[in-house]
Amino acid sequence: MSEQPTSAYAAAGVDIEAGDRAVELMKAHVARTRREEVLGGLGGFAGFFDASALKNFEHPVLATSTDGVGTKVAIAQALDKHDTIGFDLIGMLVDDLVVVGAEPLFVTDYIACGKVVPERIAAIVSGIAAACEKAGAALLGGETAEHPGLLDAGEYDIAGATTGVVERAKILGPDRVRPGDVAIALGSSGLHSNGYSLVRHVLLQQAGWSLERHVDELGTTLGEALLTPTTVYARDILALIEAAEVHAISHVTGGGLANNLVRVLPEGITVTVERSSWTPPAIFSLVQSVGAVSRPDIEATLNQGVGMVLVAPEASVGALLRESAARGLDAWVLGRATASGAAARVDVVGEHASA
Repeated sequence: MSEQPTSAYAAAGVDIEAGDRAVELMKAHVARTRREEVLGGLGGFAGFFDASALKNFEHPVLATSTDGVGTKVAIAQALDKHDTIGFDLIGMLVDDLVVVGAEPLFVTDYIACGKVVPERIAAIVSGIAAACEKAGAALLGGETAEHPGLLDAGEYDIAGATTGVVERAKILGPDRVRPGDVAIALGSSGLHSNGYSLVRHVLLQQAGWSLERHVDELGTTLGEALLTPTTVYARDILALIEAAEVHAISHVTGGGLANNLVRVLPEGITVTVERSSWTPPAIFSLVQSVGAVSRPDIEATLNQGVGMVLVAPEASVGALLRESAARGLDAWVLGRATASGAAARVDVVGEHASA
């Protein structure tokens, strides 16, 4: 006789025992992200964060952000490597907060899967926790949901939310930007977590490349390059803000450099970005050449090697470049702001420097 399911829920495809084991496996990872303001432990219905810490602010303002990873999870699933995708989630979350000057305080995550495989869930959470450690944010709680019939056994998706705090008088944004300000780029680690639908369409579907294919231009396999974790900038950005005056910061995500930079510019300001100031990493030119993608399309989709842009007064440039170098960040002057008398605009001009 075949072994009978232990419960009707198990017969429907939901394994409560596997979920409980996944929680046990992730506890050690979550514990490493603990901040002194966190109350209680993992497993409750809600997470607690002691807000009395905000009494040290004159006028604390909470900032919040929510996001996911998108189709990059398909690469992790295909390679059966799940311990880095958490950096992509946390990078998308906390680095949207830090651009306004906010310190990320805590994160909650959500993992939906076709089947709970405890070791796989624990691997995902290990990456989320490691990225939270890097950002200085507590992983306060989350949810793992099993969706048999909606997702295949090997499929999952992840999302999350984060909350941070900033002194109201120190909020960064378009109102601070002035003519004469300088745009400083911080290099990305690669594609980060945006544009993977285009990348997968071009390289995997159109060109028919396998993830195991070694690509000389990349110096690694295609899969390894595509799974490169997103840079988590939060602590570095907070240090740069302390080191010198910064007026606004743009997190370069979906939509590319120009479309994200213009979001932090006021009316009457144009920033002219010089392509000659940097050479995009090889993965970008590879996607463009293999897919015969036009420059406007590629620049409106991928970050082209720029993960963050700081807009700061000329007097801050030296200090910001020195602090970036001290923290191991690739930084350079990207362009300058001028008065335009029109709507905010970013003009990208010239040609990229040769590799």
